[in-house]
Amino acid sequence: MDIKAPYLLFLGDAPDALSAKTAAGIAYWRPEICVGQLRLADCQTTVGLKDITLEEAKEAGVRTMVIGVANRGGVIPKSWVPTMLKAMDLGFDLASGLHTRLSSIAEVAAKARDKGRALHDARHPTREFEVGTGERRSGRRLLTVGTDCSIGKMYASLAIANGLRQAGANIDFRATGQTGILIDGRGVSVDAVVSDFISGAVEWLAPANDAKHWDVIEGQGSLFHPSYAGVSLGLLHGAQPDALILCHEPTRPHMRGLPGRKMPDLRACLDLNVQLARLTSPTPVLAGICVNTSHMHQPEGADYCRRLAEEFGVPAVDPVRDSVAPLIDHLQKAVAA
Repeated sequence: MDIKAPYLLFLGDAPDALSAKTAAGIAYWRPEICVGQLRLADCQTTVGLKDITLEEAKEAGVRTMVIGVANRGGVIPKSWVPTMLKAMDLGFDLASGLHTRLSSIAEVAAKARDKGRALHDARHPTREFEVGTGERRSGRRLLTVGTDCSIGKMYASLAIANGLRQAGANIDFRATGQTGILIDGRGVSVDAVVSDFISGAVEWLAPANDAKHWDVIEGQGSLFHPSYAGVSLGLLHGAQPDALILCHEPTRPHMRGLPGRKMPDLRACLDLNVQLARLTSPTPVLAGICVNTSHMHQPEGADYCRRLAEEFGVPAVDPVRDSVAPLIDHLQKAVAA
């Protein structure tokens, strides 16, 4: 997938920060290729970039308008289509990580053909996968798991991948969601893979490797989320993780999108992930806890992390606010043992 930079990040009518997490992730991890953001009148959030018009984006040399919204169901509403058509008229390609394919929208597909524009659907694999086997494979693999969806598993994975790289390890980040793919340029969006083939897709994505090579695999969903647990389980089995990083957002009152369902207990979440991981990985270890403290004051967040570290006996950090060095050190020691 050859997505041409620089990008204009389209936030549409996103009602909150979580709905714009794709744009936020790209802006945070690849700011050098982001020219600005484009918001519709009723957009309720920002990713901190300059607001620019399509005409200003063209003047600035933008090559691709990226749909930076991750809404429930992954749909492209009709209200976005005029902006997308105008973007192609001005010379932009389009890229999206939503379930709705750009090419499935008749007006968009026709305009792309007429203008010679590329349509990139990052969420949809361009190849087929085998059924997973669970056979043991060489190399070291880390998977981020969590209490809920949209709590920072991708941020944690990227921060850990960078930390391992800086420590001199041979590593690959393995993107399993649309934002990670748009950031890294490769990967498989596992929630768009037919369920029978999810574990096989992850086996393909993170294959056998040198004994000390690390694959840092981006987690998805949660085993405790009724909407997405199936994807989380297939990913867990395909990853065959030697190490797990538990991710949590402590201020969330309920599971995302499910007001009647309470957040799970951290210990219960860890125990279930370890139990189910053992189907393909006999001895997975908890290597650390990554806490999203973005809705907490810094001292409060730091205190919460300290208490978790004492309770679980592993480093607990916010991978955005804090250094992940303690976690990297513990990870390497735990897996080497």
